[in-house]
Amino acid sequence: MLIHTEELTEAEKAEIRLNNADYTLFSWSKQAGLNPINVEYGKGVYIYDYDGKRYIDFSSGLMNVNIGHGHQRVTDAVVRQMQQVSYVTPTCTTKARGDLGKKLAEISPGNLTKTLFTVCGATAIENAIKLARLYTGRHKIIARYRAFHGASYGAMTAGGDPRKLSSDSQQIPNIIHVEDPYCYRCPWSQEMSTCQRECVSHIERIIEFEGPENIAAILMEGESGSSGCIKYPPDYWQKLRDLCDKYGILLIADEVMSGFGRTGKWFGVDNFGVVPDMIATAKGLTAGYLPLGALIVSDKIAKHYDDRPLMLGLTYSAHPVACAAGVEVLSIYEDENMIENAAAMGSYVEQQVDFLAQKHPCIGDFRNTGLLGCIEVVKNRTTKEPMAPFNAKPQEMTVMNQVAAKIRELGMYTFVRWNYVFIAPPLCITREEVDEGLAIISEALSIADAYCV
Repeated sequence: MLIHTEELTEAEKAEIRLNNADYTLFSWSKQAGLNPINVEYGKGVYIYDYDGKRYIDFSSGLMNVNIGHGHQRVTDAVVRQMQQVSYVTPTCTTKARGDLGKKLAEISPGNLTKTLFTVCGATAIENAIKLARLYTGRHKIIARYRAFHGASYGAMTAGGDPRKLSSDSQQIPNIIHVEDPYCYRCPWSQEMSTCQRECVSHIERIIEFEGPENIAAILMEGESGSSGCIKYPPDYWQKLRDLCDKYGILLIADEVMSGFGRTGKWFGVDNFGVVPDMIATAKGLTAGYLPLGALIVSDKIAKHYDDRPLMLGLTYSAHPVACAAGVEVLSIYEDENMIENAAAMGSYVEQQVDFLAQKHPCIGDFRNTGLLGCIEVVKNRTTKEPMAPFNAKPQEMTVMNQVAAKIRELGMYTFVRWNYVFIAPPLCITREEVDEGLAIISEALSIADAYCV
């Protein structure tokens, strides 16, 4: 059963806030003047603060709480595992480890059958880069500018997210960035229906310039996430697969955010019918209930190490308690038809946002797959001038900060970044809850409408 704290005094609530502010550091933020939600508990698509205020979670935390908050089946599975054993070294076997590995082999596309368990998405990406270089004997990795792959040095370098710029001097070498297939703002000023896929021929030219014999892998998000849910052309992934096959390059799918039902399929690449050579994933693997990541590789890559040492490892690889959570979460997706619901609710969200676009001139574009989407807020639909630019400075965020503040005031938690408002709720969401959330976003977008020209 769900347990939450007994009624606290105002002084006790204030102490919780102060202890967090005085003794902990908050990610990606100035530390002074923060006003975080003082969360007491969560249930389904909602989180609740110590004052009893309810917030609908429209970004599933950080696009990871896919099954919703407070699912007691996961709690029970974790407790059962801890009653048996809480930790063993990665050289040992456990039932949870084997069961989770077997299930991942069943749901992964094609011949991806072996998993190295990591502790998070960034460590899955780090090990994907290492393994690609070890396996191929090559050293260069191609990745996109508008992508986020994690905050460790290797993963941060592979991404193009500007949060890395303050640490730019410490990037790892031999990461080559390419332009994005950002059709709404095409770098080549083309229309998707008539273009020649310059976004792909551009990558092939980069391969030729850099020397295909030097390139170990192309790293690509299964579906674009926090960079703005950029929608790939429908044949983009297949053309990348063809390029990799042509030049003997590995194809790595970053499914940290887009994996485990988020896009209405087990993995984002499943929407394109493509089998990568590796999948790096995390987040929805345990729905955020415990930290766990995974690098799922092809049987061909795995077999290469039958008679060679695999020089990768982590202290908490295949942590039994985290694996037990993963086994239960994957069962919940199936038992409660959450992946099918993500596809159905995603279609419903798209229909409803179409109606919102008729009401709100600030909605320039809505890009969505399953329940991974975002509204791009603009000042002018014709010019597509953004309400806040890429990597906006604080003074350029005035309008969007007002939108974000209104969203929170009305009882919603979601990811608002630059001129993006994300819609990525838990996969268990209902139509009524979608309507509730979109009504809040609609009211907040009225603020931005006033700045349209």
